[in-house]
Amino acid sequence: MKSTDTLLKEGLGMDEKWSAWQLGLVSLLVALMPLSFTVSGHAKALPSVLLLLAGLALLWRHAETRRSYRHARPVIAVCLLGLLYPAANILGHGLGWKQFDRPSHILLYLATAAVFSLPLRMRWVWLGFSLTAILLGTVCIVQHDVLGIARAYGLNGGGWGAIEFAMVLLVLSLLAWIRVLFASGNRLETGLHLAGAVFAMYGALLTQSRGPLLAFVPALLLLLLLYARRTRHWRRALLLLGAIIAGSVLAGASVHEVLLHRLAAVGPEVATYNHRDDAKGAVRERLEMWRTASHAFLAHPLAGVGTDQFGVYARQQIAAGHANPVIAKYDHPHNEYLDAAATGGLPGLLVLLLIFSVPFGYFARHLRYGGEAVMAPALAGLVVVGMYALCSLTDNVFYRTMPHSMYFFLVLGLAVLVGRLSTQQQVAQRV
Repeated sequence: MKSTDTLLKEGLGMDEKWSAWQLGLVSLLVALMPLSFTVSGHAKALPSVLLLLAGLALLWRHAETRRSYRHARPVIAVCLLGLLYPAANILGHGLGWKQFDRPSHILLYLATAAVFSLPLRMRWVWLGFSLTAILLGTVCIVQHDVLGIARAYGLNGGGWGAIEFAMVLLVLSLLAWIRVLFASGNRLETGLHLAGAVFAMYGALLTQSRGPLLAFVPALLLLLLLYARRTRHWRRALLLLGAIIAGSVLAGASVHEVLLHRLAAVGPEVATYNHRDDAKGAVRERLEMWRTASHAFLAHPLAGVGTDQFGVYARQQIAAGHANPVIAKYDHPHNEYLDAAATGGLPGLLVLLLIFSVPFGYFARHLRYGGEAVMAPALAGLVVVGMYALCSLTDNVFYRTMPHSMYFFLVLGLAVLVGRLSTQQQVAQRV
């Protein structure tokens, strides 16, 4: 029987100029992308540049790539909105184009997603992601246990990047757990994915970032529930959940005092918060920023105060005596929804909600109705979106380049991959 990749080539006219070594090279570049988001230096841009060139060539020359994009058009459309609305907002407020730097990266990932329309060596891609998780988890261990850094922060951005780095680690952990669940029978590969999942979780624990860790719990439960419902492997899901809980308890023992202290401090800080007299502390400062962001939205509901202008607005409110000076050092309110509403008004908030809800629905639909080949990438896309949507409640997930790039690279790429696999199934049914 012919493979689906062979059927795709025959049914859709795959250009045979893509040799095995070229597909292998592109697969390795895709596998390196999460690592490139987490390191500094100019060399990190090389995989993105090469994939951009390959993606543009595919979009220009290959009809099957454009078919995959058409299949994923709901996701493509909302990501384009995430690019276009900030541009319109910047123009409307007369701001400089410096504020457009980060949203403009979406254009890069709209193009690089085209490589997912190729029959990539996806085993290599998933292994690359898990090896990256192992490496970054090891970095956290070295920073915490050898260098004595209280909160591990990874290789890029210094201490301020601990929260964003934890998010990236936990996304990699979720992807690795998916590969463990869909184990191919190769024990070495399964072991590497298991190590990636564990190292990433432990590394995130060493960052002591409460928001991502709390968001990870429902995201992981969602992953296991959807996997069990789709495959009927309830026993495997429950056993894995039990193992994760037991391992997390044991791993947490190494940092339990500090982490438990940080978690226990949430309630008292909320109870004692007063925006005039007592707004110091990580939780109180968040509450003060959320209050200020809410006022910004209520005062400017149609267009907000302008892209990336929350910090400017907050300092103006401080000068006017309407906000506590403790938040003067912040340029974003540590809540993506409130930031979108404050800086972009109601349209900005709507765009953000679409950026989460449309891909979530796209992947959920294909997870439910797609074939076996679609199951794993659809589940991966769904939990990535879910993780980001939950983290957005306590932090700005798109304020830093690292998590911003990770989201749009994965979501757009997985959407096109699901489109390609769905097209393959349609061709296979006709042949």
